[in-house]
Amino acid sequence: MEGRPQYNPRTIEEVLRDFRGRRAGIIKALTHEVEEFLHFCDPEKENLSLYGFPNEKWEVNLPADEVPPELPEPALGINFARDGMETKEWLALIAAHSDAWLLAVAFYFAASFGFDKHERRRLFSRINELPTVHEVVTGSVNEQSKERSLVSNLSSSKSKSNSKGAKYNKSEDEDEPEEEEQVGEAEQDEDEEEEEHGEALCGACGKNDPSDEFWICCDLCERWFHGKCVKITPAKAEHIKQYKCPSCSSHKRGR
Repeated sequence: MEGRPQYNPRTIEEVLRDFRGRRAGIIKALTHEVEEFLHFCDPEKENLSLYGFPNEKWEVNLPADEVPPELPEPALGINFARDGMETKEWLALIAAHSDAWLLAVAFYFAASFGFDKHERRRLFSRINELPTVHEVVTGSVNEQSKERSLVSNLSSSKSKSNSKGAKYNKSEDEDEPEEEEQVGEAEQDEDEEEEEHGEALCGACGKNDPSDEFWICCDLCERWFHGKCVKITPAKAEHIKQYKCPSCSSHKRGR
């Protein structure tokens, strides 16, 4: 077994990388390397826990000695129920506890390094795009992926239509103040916006980087751009009423 590496991610991208690595390690233990995992979960031993590491390794070990621990601890005593439950049910239970632990570690880092509410929401949104460990272990992810694919296609078409209509209305009534929206409607708009740029290519670099923390859409040409490619941060974007990409801005000045 590998030792516990010391690693403290400080940005959204680093926390996501840490989350994916730990998740991959746990999935290996509960699926492809399950026989080895069963061997290490000896009910005769003391309270054991399943750890996943950023390097995609896993380990069954005793909990950390220090109090409080450096990181949140996973479920304790997973080995005791190994022979008292059906193997599938036991693995599914550990998978559910592992999902809770992975989120706890990710948001421990978010709290430690002062992520604001927008960064925390963006972090959870990116994490939520991945199937849970429980879904992978129980096999439910295969059925859900088909349903999500159909819903995503329908939602994407609808969001693009609504998005264009909203842009035309805004250009005709620029001087009118914006109406206050309900929190639920604002969240739905952001979710549709993420779906819309999810398969888009950046108009500047031509790439689709799923780990990039921020995208922005040009209100004129409706192309999506990485914030870093056009030097726009989330904080700066909040003060932009109508964003024009570098290409559209240069065309307007040329006229």
